[in-house]
Amino acid sequence: MITFVQTQEKRFSDLNICFQESMIVIGIAGGTGSGKSTVVRRIIENLPNAEVSVLAQDSYYKDSSHVPVEDRQHINFDHPEAFEWDLLIQHIKDLRTGKDIQQPVYSYLTCTRSEETITIKPQKVVIVEGILSLGHAKLRDLMDIKVFVDCESDIRLSRVVQRDIIERGKNVQQVLNRYENTVRPSHLQFIEPTKQFADIIVPQGGQNHVAIDILTQFIQKNLA
Repeated sequence: MITFVQTQEKRFSDLNICFQESMIVIGIAGGTGSGKSTVVRRIIENLPNAEVSVLAQDSYYKDSSHVPVEDRQHINFDHPEAFEWDLLIQHIKDLRTGKDIQQPVYSYLTCTRSEETITIKPQKVVIVEGILSLGHAKLRDLMDIKVFVDCESDIRLSRVVQRDIIERGKNVQQVLNRYENTVRPSHLQFIEPTKQFADIIVPQGGQNHVAIDILTQFIQKNLA
């Protein structure tokens, strides 16, 4: 099953997509734990090698090294103000003009950026993946295809619990408190509303093989 946004009364095959400098920029958004990363991975697996660059929006969290350590645990990572939008937008513009960029490396454990960066080279397809990748008008304007990965809240919660315990050193109570105080309210206020900007809505996340196959075929067609 794949759901198509009809706000502009267009079918998927009739989308008016402007491909600039032979590069396709795809925005993939959705709530925490919705399956965005799985969708991205499946798309990459279905495309030729060395044709895709991925910009993780998580890498563009603002550096919090100036914030006292005890206060960093109260940062709302699901709020638009947590991101350095200008840098992300500039990096996409640079890729469009054929320039390499230095993507930041962010640590959830310390809430700071590393001095090291990751070199990202321009490719035929650039995927911007993150909870609020459709949450900024200037960023959306740079995208050729906008995707929202949808998922039931209970499934997202179970994934968040597992991830934060294993990858971010949290205990169950900390994860649940954060979900109740920031993740869920921010999802309802900031993330869910960006669904209206999507050209394509993918229910069931990475488990929706039909939707991923159709999206991949559409990308392949336009690459050709």
